[in-house]
Amino acid sequence: MIKIVEEMKKRTDSLKNEITAIYYAYQNPKIRLLPKVMIIIALGYALSPIDLIPDFIPILGYLDDLIIIPVLITFSIKLIPEEIMAESRKKARQEPVQLKKNWFFAILFILTWIILIIVFLCAAAGLFIE
Repeated sequence: MIKIVEEMKKRTDSLKNEITAIYYAYQNPKIRLLPKVMIIIALGYALSPIDLIPDFIPILGYLDDLIIIPVLITFSIKLIPEEIMAESRKKARQEPVQLKKNWFFAILFILTWIILIIVFLCAAAGLFIE
């Protein structure tokens, strides 16, 4: 049991480092548009206080944290040139990012999710069809 906890802690630390690394890669002026868009999606989802599948749903609630976030980060990394990613990983180890609580972005995330849910429900109800 202790080995499992230690392994999960290693993976979590690695994931945190990769999130920081793609953040630094995003800031690199050599990064093209597609990787930047993928990084924005990955970071936005990873840092969003609202999950696609709410955590209170047994088992499935944590599935997005265990699968979706690593997949988004992996896709982002695959789109970033190797030399930029290596440089970004080095910077991430040397200068870890400390996120501050920012209520503006929390409210922005919540409003974005509310709008997406409303659009989805309206589309499902056929309100956009004239």
